Amino acid sequence: MRFLLSVPPFTDPAVVVRWAREAEASGWDGFFVWDHLSWDGTVDVHDPWVLLGAIAAETSRIRIGTLVTPISRRRPQVLAKHLTTLDHLSGGRVTVGIGLGDPPDLDFSDFGDEPSYRRRGAITDEALTVLGDLLGEGGSRFHGEHLEVSASLRPRPVQRPRPPIWIAGRHPSVPPLERAKRWDGFAPLLPETLSPAEIAAYVGDRPRADWDLVVPWWKTGTVDDYAAAGVTWLVRSVWPREEGWRDELEELVAAPPG
Repeated sequence: MRFLLSVPPFTDPAVVVRWAREAEASGWDGFFVWDHLSWDGTVDVHDPWVLLGAIAAETSRIRIGTLVTPISRRRPQVLAKHLTTLDHLSGGRVTVGIGLGDPPDLDFSDFGDEPSYRRRGAITDEALTVLGDLLGEGGSRFHGEHLEVSASLRPRPVQRPRPPIWIAGRHPSVPPLERAKRWDGFAPLLPETLSPAEIAAYVGDRPRADWDLVVPWWKTGTVDDYAAAGVTWLVRSVWPREEGWRDELEELVAAPPG
C-alpha cells in the first residue's frame, strides 16, 4: 500500500513546495496537486505545472503529479511536453490524473470552455488517445471528431512505456471506470460511507495486475482491508472551503501517513 496527499494549490506557492518537501521527509509516497483555473472566486489558485517543476527539483523520492487535469481544455501535445519535461526533471517520478474537472461554470464556461460533462467526456477520450501515443510512441496519427494530429515529439519520457495515466471521476453521464480500464489506474471520487468491500464490488475485475486503484482514505476499514479490496494508493486531502484547511495540511505533511 502507498499513501499520497492530494493538495489544492490555493495558497502561497512556496508553501506548497515546502509541503511537498516535508511530506517526502515524513514518508508519504505521493504528492499531487489539483489543476484548476478558478475555484470559488475567492481563493488564490496557482498553476500546477509550474509548481510541479519546483517540487520535482526540491524532492528526490516522492511520486508527483496532478489529481486531476481536465484534458478537454488542454492541447494534448502541450500536456505531453509538460509531462515529459517533468519526468526528466524528476528522474521518472511523474503520474498524471485525468478527469473532466469541476465546477463547470467557474472553471469552464466562464472562460469560454465547454461546460457539458458529456461533451467534455468525448473530447477527453480523443485527447487521451493522442496523449498516450505521444508519451508512449513519441508520435500520434489521429483523426477524430474533435482532434486531428499527425506529429511527433522528442525527447521521450524517462518512464517506459510512458508515465502512468490515472482516470478520475464520478459523473454518471460519462462512466469513468470504463475509461480507466484502458489506462493505468482509477481514482474514483467515492462517498465516505463506502467500505473497502463495497469499493471492490464497485470496481469489479481489475484489467491487469499492475493497474492502480486510488481511493480516498475515509478510514471505513483498516489498511489491510483496503489492500484486500485491491486498493494500491490511499489518498488524503482537504476541502479548501472549510476553515483551517491549511492548518490541516500542515499537520498531514508533518506526520507519517499512518
